[in-house]
Amino acid sequence: MMVLLTYPESDSAPPVHTLRLKPSVMATQGRIRVAILGAGGFARSAHLPNLQSLGDRFALQAVVTRTGHSAAAVAKQFGAEVPFMRPSELAKDETPDLPVFQHALQWLKENERYEPDIVVQLWATSPYRKAGDIDKAIALLSENDDADSVRSVTVPALTPFKMWRRDKGKFLTPLLQKEFPEIYERLEPHSMPRQILPDVVAQTGYVNVIRPNVILHGSMYGSRVLPFYHDPETYTEVDTLKDLAHTEHMLLNRKDV
Repeated sequence: MMVLLTYPESDSAPPVHTLRLKPSVMATQGRIRVAILGAGGFARSAHLPNLQSLGDRFALQAVVTRTGHSAAAVAKQFGAEVPFMRPSELAKDETPDLPVFQHALQWLKENERYEPDIVVQLWATSPYRKAGDIDKAIALLSENDDADSVRSVTVPALTPFKMWRRDKGKFLTPLLQKEFPEIYERLEPHSMPRQILPDVVAQTGYVNVIRPNVILHGSMYGSRVLPFYHDPETYTEVDTLKDLAHTEHMLLNRKDV
């Protein structure tokens, strides 16, 4: 089943509750039961036009828009349903992930008596990933009962030990000076080879697997986060128009994506 979240056409637009979860679907094990699709201002201005420009090599499966009628038409076209309208306060470009997921989980519990075992977050701006990696990330969380979530990470191109803050007055301040005073007392990390600095990783939009109770208690990750390392060579993230070059390169040169 596919669920399309639409944006209200106005603040006064009434909510619509039309979700139907068939018992046979609900009882099926090992399958995705509900998919929550959301897109904000970037999707309208850049992401969706970018994907459409790759139409001969990319199958655009769903679109979320601020205009309710357009979203409903797309939902019907792809066999999706519109279970409810997002509250207007959750339909802004700057709305973070947490309240959107909390609202969806609470709505499903209260209106459909449905509570998922896990939540898998796949960012729309990272459209190419290996299905096997998603399975591996889910298995990693399932095998570690003490973990709150699994987060995809990779080695950053630039270590944060070589980054600075510029919001502390007239002069620059090392970004991690407060967190690692012992290092800054002995060394000048910004002038040292990265090989002798502490190992760090950067989060990516590849995959995030979370326990629902962690989200409902106020976090998208929790305090016990397991890393999921993926191949940085196959990772694409379309945040700007220039990122398209990397995306096209992947499409043309990699067969395992």
